[in-house]
Amino acid sequence: MLGFQLFFTFLKIGFLAIGGAYSFLPLFEEELVENYAWITRDEFADIIAITEFFPGAKSVKFATYAGYKLMGIPGVIIANLGNFLPPALMVVLATKFYFQYKDHPAFQNAFTMIKIAVIAMIFNVALKMIEWKEIFQLKTGLVFLGSFVFGYFFDIHPAIIIVVAGIVGILFA
Repeated sequence: MLGFQLFFTFLKIGFLAIGGAYSFLPLFEEELVENYAWITRDEFADIIAITEFFPGAKSVKFATYAGYKLMGIPGVIIANLGNFLPPALMVVLATKFYFQYKDHPAFQNAFTMIKIAVIAMIFNVALKMIEWKEIFQLKTGLVFLGSFVFGYFFDIHPAIIIVVAGIVGILFA
């Protein structure tokens, strides 16, 4: 029974996670934390941080984590299969239509609106993940500000920013 729930949860997320690496976070939070309570809110935030250290798609890392926690290696396979099938099938189908309609104004406008919605969803998750009092503490505020400045203005690779933030956290523990 758990295997079916796991598969269909990730299948659902796979169908609905449109927009890139961070668009699925609200879906994962709703399903894994709120609906099934398979992971806690604190664990969810920790998983987001942990997944930044490893290469590959965030959805694969979330499916792997949840699958392993719930069912071990079989859970990893089940969750990732559910996670992988929808986007793989949709990309195959979309590729056919993309070349035919890519220059159509309605098509371009739809993708612009999807990007805007994804940005709003990412902001929503970010606001839920943070304890605002942490932003106003000196060391965490500097990491927040430094991460933004180096990422936005200097285009420093996110992996470098994440590693440096982790090192700063270790040094100031």
